[in-house]
Amino acid sequence: MEIIGYIASVCIGLILGLLGGGGSILSIPILVYLFHMDAVIASAYSLFIVGITSFVGAVPKYKEHLVNIRTGILFGIPSIVSIFITRRWIVPAIPEIILQTSSVVITKRILLLGMFAILMILASASMIRGKRELQKDDDRFRTFLVLIEGILIGFLTGLVGAGGGFLIIPALVLLTGLPFKTAVGTSLFIIAINSLVGFLGDVMNYSMNWSFLLSITVLAIIGILIGNKLSGSISNIKLRKSFGWFVLAMGCWILIKELVL
Repeated sequence: MEIIGYIASVCIGLILGLLGGGGSILSIPILVYLFHMDAVIASAYSLFIVGITSFVGAVPKYKEHLVNIRTGILFGIPSIVSIFITRRWIVPAIPEIILQTSSVVITKRILLLGMFAILMILASASMIRGKRELQKDDDRFRTFLVLIEGILIGFLTGLVGAGGGFLIIPALVLLTGLPFKTAVGTSLFIIAINSLVGFLGDVMNYSMNWSFLLSITVLAIIGILIGNKLSGSISNIKLRKSFGWFVLAMGCWILIKELVL
C-alpha cells in the first residue's frame, strides 16, 4: 500500500497543476488510508505538501503573468489569520471523544474526515456539471465579501487540512473580477500561503517526520511540473468532470468507511 501511496503522491501535484486546486482532495486520503496516518497529522502533512507544491506551481504561472499578487495578498490576509488560529488552537482543543452514547461514538477522526468528505462531495457537484469556465460580470472588487470568504476558507482549510482551491477560484472570479486563468494562478499563490501558515501552527503542536514529508512533497512537485506542462493541451472541462466523479466516489467512500464500516 505504501508503494501505491508514493506513486499516487505524484497525482497530488498533477491535479494542482491541471486544475489549480484539488491537491488536498488526494493528499489526505493517501496519507490516511495508504500510509495509515492519524487524521490530524495527515491534515498537517497535507498542508505542507500542498503548500510547497502550490508555490512551485505558482512560479511559472507568475512568469506567464497569470498571478495577481495584490489580489492574492488581500484575499490571503484574512485566510492566513483564520487558518493559523484554527490549526494552532481550535483543532488541538477538539477532544478525542466528542460524543459518546450507548449506541453512538463520534470521535475527532470521524468529525474531521466526515467534514472533509462532505466538502469533497460539495466540490464534486460543480465539477461534474461540466459547465464552461466562470466568467466575470464586472471588474468590481467586493472587499467585504472577499474578507468574509477569506475567513471562511481559512477556517475550513485549517479544520480539515484542505487547500480550498475549488472554493478560492470561483470567489476570485466572482468577487474580484479576475479572468479565470488568472484566478487559477492566483489560487495557487493563495493556497501556498494559507497552507504553509497553517502548517506553521502544526509545527508548534506536533513533531514531524521530515524525511517522509519531504519525500512525498518532492513527488508532488514532480506532478505539478508535469501538470503545468500538460494544462494547455488537455480539455479543462472534460478533466474537471472526470475528476469530479472520482471526488464524489471518494467522498462517499470515506463517509461510509468512517460512519458505517
